[in-house]
Amino acid sequence: MLRNMNSDYVNWIILIGILLLLLEILFFNGGLIVTFLLSIGCIFLGRRWRPRFIGKSLYWIGWIWLVITVLNMMTFRYFICVLLIYVVVQFFQTQKEPKRIKPSVKEPSGESEKNEPANEPVTHQKKIFENKFFTNQKSPDIAYEWNDINIQVGVGNTVIDLSDTVLPNEEAIISIRSLVGNVQILVPYEVEVHINHSVMIGDVSVFQDFKQKVVNETLVYETPQYRQGEQRVKLITSAISGKLEVKRI
Repeated sequence: MLRNMNSDYVNWIILIGILLLLLEILFFNGGLIVTFLLSIGCIFLGRRWRPRFIGKSLYWIGWIWLVITVLNMMTFRYFICVLLIYVVVQFFQTQKEPKRIKPSVKEPSGESEKNEPANEPVTHQKKIFENKFFTNQKSPDIAYEWNDINIQVGVGNTVIDLSDTVLPNEEAIISIRSLVGNVQILVPYEVEVHINHSVMIGDVSVFQDFKQKVVNETLVYETPQYRQGEQRVKLITSAISGKLEVKRI
């Protein structure tokens, strides 16, 4: 997340946090240092005497005291507010313009093939999607080489158009795990589909079947000819909140 934020902004956020901490200690909560020292002392003594009941009690009292102290700090609330504002801003930005990912497929030349070791065990394949915390992702509008998809998405929408690729004559795998956001899969008519979708709260639309406000469910769908079909797609998705849409094109 911090990699996408300007380093100057990060520096200012940290600097303001330090100033707030100093102001809180000097003017608003002078006993904060004493509270920290006492709670850390309880944890330290509790670890030393931990086999005994008094040690266990001091250990957990120290941790509970420390957590409550941190939660009540003005500086902690400031960083929580900054984080929430950043999440909201990034979410609205991802709704405006999806990020298009265009894989560059490098064709192997005859000369490079000769120079490669004869017993090379594995090859590196180009990924179509990346793991992103804040972004919208969409499969490229041009024809692209198919590789199985296994991604994690924090906040944002994901669109995969299977009409722009050549699927293998076997089972192709798509696995998407997201926190908040919608997933749309566009499937050609000749492709059979198996769907396993787990969601905490959201909507599910699979072809003509639509379920609204699904709460903490795992749904499984499968087209009639999936077991016998040559081109098959197995879709495994999970989300905390969002809509899954699978439709024919």
